[in-house]
Amino acid sequence: MPHTTTLPQRVRTWVSRETTGGALLIGAALLALLWANSPWREAYTALSETVVGPAWIGPLHVHLDLSLAAWAADGLLAIFFFVVGVELKHEFVAGSLRNPKEAGVPMVAAVGGMVVPAAIYVAVLLAFGDTGALHGWAIPTATDIAFAVGVLAIFGRGLPVAIRTFLLTLAVVDDLLAIVVIAVFYTEQIHWWALAGALVCVALFAWHVRSRTPRWFVLLPLALVAWTLMHSSGVHATIAGVLLGFTVPAIARHGETTSRTHSFEHTVRPFSQGLALPLFAFFAAGVTLVDGDGAGALIGQPVVLAITAGLVLGKLAGILGATAAITRLTPLRLPDGIGVRDLLPVGFLAGIGFTVSLLISELSFTDSEHADGAKIAVLCGSVVAALLGAVALRWDARRARSSDMNLDGRPDPVGGYIGDAEDRESH
Repeated sequence: MPHTTTLPQRVRTWVSRETTGGALLIGAALLALLWANSPWREAYTALSETVVGPAWIGPLHVHLDLSLAAWAADGLLAIFFFVVGVELKHEFVAGSLRNPKEAGVPMVAAVGGMVVPAAIYVAVLLAFGDTGALHGWAIPTATDIAFAVGVLAIFGRGLPVAIRTFLLTLAVVDDLLAIVVIAVFYTEQIHWWALAGALVCVALFAWHVRSRTPRWFVLLPLALVAWTLMHSSGVHATIAGVLLGFTVPAIARHGETTSRTHSFEHTVRPFSQGLALPLFAFFAAGVTLVDGDGAGALIGQPVVLAITAGLVLGKLAGILGATAAITRLTPLRLPDGIGVRDLLPVGFLAGIGFTVSLLISELSFTDSEHADGAKIAVLCGSVVAALLGAVALRWDARRARSSDMNLDGRPDPVGGYIGDAEDRESH
């Protein structure tokens, strides 16, 4: 009998697609911008500032009386970071980061793609004398995996799948470094007992997730308590999601046919892409341009130029520069199937900051002027980077490719092309 899928299964498959994730992000951000600049913008502000949750649970001060916008940034985004943690664990144990020689070039490119945008941001603000906004130096350093890979899936058809692997490796390392930056530079005060309690819950989660038959009704409460304690500790609560994701086994065990990182990602990704990320984008992107001094004053801030230049130009220059240095000064070479010209679209796609950049914007600025300017810059810079990346991808796909794109003296094996039926089924 032919296999039939149910409506929930079809919805889950649709939401899990890379192109769907990018479309939902764009749609949620656009809806927020339109509402925040409409005659009903006060309703959007009131909704964002609506406080939900308890301040105390018994004798414990848990600080969970948060606005809906804060719940989206601290709570829902932890789901996204859990998926990131699971992906990182898989890549380090069984994926593209397992072999340092193969992952060396994209890893170094990721570092260059973070250092140069930060340097451009600082240089622009110092040139304009806006030293009060220097705390936001990390905003243009992030890459949005879902958005970037979604653009690649749409406009990169016909290009080798190796380019997708290179971009994924670069973006995964970028995410890991962004997590470290958030934990180190955007934590003001640590309550050590709460942090210790969170780590104990993470350890219990790790023990149970590795057992023969882990149960969701045990894992979910442990995750919620770990998140609550991490939030109370002063460390950004999304770090709990990353740590929990790191504990999931990446190698099949107890007679299973697939790894638990694969099954957990398959289960949680629809909630991350279909709910958590769009809601975060909806509450984070709603910047009002029609009040105060108007859009001109907001866009004219030095921080807007600094972030936009960092995302669009800094990412490209950092990735190209770091790759050129590592391939010329060391024996490392680009992976098979990838040439220098392929780094042009990759560099632009890496400039799509969006989710993590918006989060760092909220952590960087307490005043609405800089915060709104930073969000507008993230949105504009990400859109420009996406458009330039799309054009560069189509240009790259139309050009003839040699049998030795990475110039290592050996013919490059091609493991498939983006857009092939096999590629769509596996991703």
